[in-house]
Amino acid sequence: MKFRGKIIDIACLNHFTRVVTTISKLTKMCVLRLTPDNLFFVLSGKVANGGVSMWCELSQANFFDEYQMEGVSSEDNEICLEVTPENLSRALKTVQNAKAVKVKLTKKHCPCLTIAAELEMRCVWGYIHLQSALRTRIQPQPTLSSVSRVVTHDVPVDVIPRRLWHEFKEPSMPDFDVSIYLPPLKTMKNIVDRMKNLSNFLVIEANLNGEMNLKIETDLVSVTTHFRDLGNPPWGDDASQDGGPSQSRDPESMVEARVDIRRLQQFLVGQQVNPSKAMCNIVHQSVLHLILLHEDMSLQYFIPAVA
Repeated sequence: MKFRGKIIDIACLNHFTRVVTTISKLTKMCVLRLTPDNLFFVLSGKVANGGVSMWCELSQANFFDEYQMEGVSSEDNEICLEVTPENLSRALKTVQNAKAVKVKLTKKHCPCLTIAAELEMRCVWGYIHLQSALRTRIQPQPTLSSVSRVVTHDVPVDVIPRRLWHEFKEPSMPDFDVSIYLPPLKTMKNIVDRMKNLSNFLVIEANLNGEMNLKIETDLVSVTTHFRDLGNPPWGDDASQDGGPSQSRDPESMVEARVDIRRLQQFLVGQQVNPSKAMCNIVHQSVLHLILLHEDMSLQYFIPAVA
């Protein structure tokens, strides 16, 4: 197995760092799946058993100026690595002003993703010149020069054996009852932050008329925030739901999922990718499926409903 990549463009490096940082806010450990065309960050929690799951897909051509990989075989041309995204995020944050950043799969004391960055340091030097004839001292004149140095970070990883790869495939789209665009994520985050002080659980409900409510209900208080005119993605009406419940559903009828508010807050707090579209699919009283779309990446996050 071999993998090496090189990022030269600073904007691409910054964007890649934001994606990795977002992942680090969602999970302590995940699987990095490398293919010739894409990178995937995968968390394969069993939603049916109460765990969250995540699927983040990036096109390597939109981030890397150079990208080379050889999988375990020509038939299975992939590499799967278990990685701590927080460690990868920290390494990338220290090299944001690098001339170039190389990422390579290496074998040291253990398998590692080695981040090597070429940093350019500018040094100011002064000098004193004695004028021999007049014996007068000339004031120091500063000169500017550049010195390059290479900073290396080794991020330990575990290689996932081939027999376990089936656990890290793209999750199927749930047979949702309602799909709706999300309100501005910052607005939603501020509301959820306040509600978290009142309850551990939140009910998110939506309909096919572009309406969404965030609700908490306890023995002492009941609070609801209403959103209108959010819009519904077109797939909620046709191809992906042929014969599904949404086609016959009353547009005003609400579908809901009651979720752990900490998991929803974690998703909203960690988001740093500034998506062009943000939406959610709701399987009634079963699953909340959150989706962030950017021109060069997508992130799916599944939160199970609780009774």
